[in-house]
Amino acid sequence: MRADLERLGRYDGHRVRQRLRDGFSPAHTSVIETPGHPLAGCVTLRPDGDGLRLEHFLLSPALQGRGLGTAVLRHLLAGADARSAPVRLEVLRGSPARRLYEREGFVREAEDAVDVFMVRAPSPLPAPPPAAASPASPASPVPPR
Repeated sequence: MRADLERLGRYDGHRVRQRLRDGFSPAHTSVIETPGHPLAGCVTLRPDGDGLRLEHFLLSPALQGRGLGTAVLRHLLAGADARSAPVRLEVLRGSPARRLYEREGFVREAEDAVDVFMVRAPSPLPAPPPAAASPASPASPVPPR
């Protein structure tokens, strides 16, 4: 995230740390762990109005671009879909993370000089597959004897 903030001329280490501290919600924050990386990253998904807000989605640079972020995001979105909850987030303008969010269904709501505000409507849950009819079922024709 630092590189993106520097690119925008907005990096201030104190402000970044303060923003994380101010928005930190232990009850809604998860640590992301992988084999060999006990602290691969973190993510916050907290209630926000009629839906959920995704914040502080941070992955170790060494693990980015390998599908871990996609897997974590899909897991979180499946839970949001089960609750029929839209998910909102902010992503820095020009951040490569925006492509991930767009692939997973997020669309731009608004933007300012620094951030793009995005939302993803809940996806309908797939219907369960129809039960297969058994030979003894009344719906199955019975061959004559």
